[in-house]
Amino acid sequence: MKNIAVIGAGTMGNGIAHTFAQFGYNVQLIDISQEAIDRGLATISKNLDRMVAKEKITTQDKENTLANITSFTSIKEGVQQSELVVEAATENIDLKLKIFKELDEVCNENTVLATNTSSISITQIAAVTSRPDKVIGMHFMNPVPIMKLVEIIRGYNTSDEVNNAIVSLTEKINKVPVEVNDYPGFVANRILMPMINESIETLYNGVAGVKEIDTVMKLGMAHPMGPLQLADFIGLDVCLSILNVMYEGFKNPKYAPCPLLVNMVTAGKLGVKSGEGFYDYAESRKAEKVAKMFS
Repeated sequence: MKNIAVIGAGTMGNGIAHTFAQFGYNVQLIDISQEAIDRGLATISKNLDRMVAKEKITTQDKENTLANITSFTSIKEGVQQSELVVEAATENIDLKLKIFKELDEVCNENTVLATNTSSISITQIAAVTSRPDKVIGMHFMNPVPIMKLVEIIRGYNTSDEVNNAIVSLTEKINKVPVEVNDYPGFVANRILMPMINESIETLYNGVAGVKEIDTVMKLGMAHPMGPLQLADFIGLDVCLSILNVMYEGFKNPKYAPCPLLVNMVTAGKLGVKSGEGFYDYAESRKAEKVAKMFS
């Protein structure tokens, strides 16, 4: 596999594209929005600049990485040469099923279709295609260029050949593949999201404030980031979506989203991406803009 298409130029998509391109793969970055593609490419360039500044890569490495990426606003055009497609669109089941139906129609019959979903059933996604043996989960962690883990999730019909090929590919981009079974939330989010949800419940019930909860978890449990701050970085809408998938999948009330989380998402307070969540990011964004004006 040398030609890798990535569907979605957002946080996860551009991170996946960056990683494959950095290791010499030809990457087709696809998004329906040219504006999203431009933002994604700008993010990749900025992240590469950081790596150059830290002397982790050279300026030539940066140029080579960017040269390995081509962009498209059409799935059909973007996947023509692809041997693997990694879907990294929004965590929405209807959207993912729609994308996989289209991919199945326009991709070569031998193309492997992977999804970066963090909670949705691989078997369900594979069922809308005519190639369920070639559908698999590759759940990268954010930020993709830095985090080593990739959860590899095989659906009910995923073949051994495809599973082994994806495990091998993951190792070639200097990641650590961990094979897990196809249940809602897999391993990472089945453990992480209830912790985040319980942290929100703790706030909702007035046990402690935002900073106090995060401080307890950072200093007491050696977490690098408190759960409420982490939720802001993940996106509160994404957290809500994942919890809903697990709640529907297991029918267990312990996965039911806290009412505070539901209300915040309804009010548009989604975390870093919206400028406000459990923390207010508006001032830091203003400071960043001012700094750029004088840089």
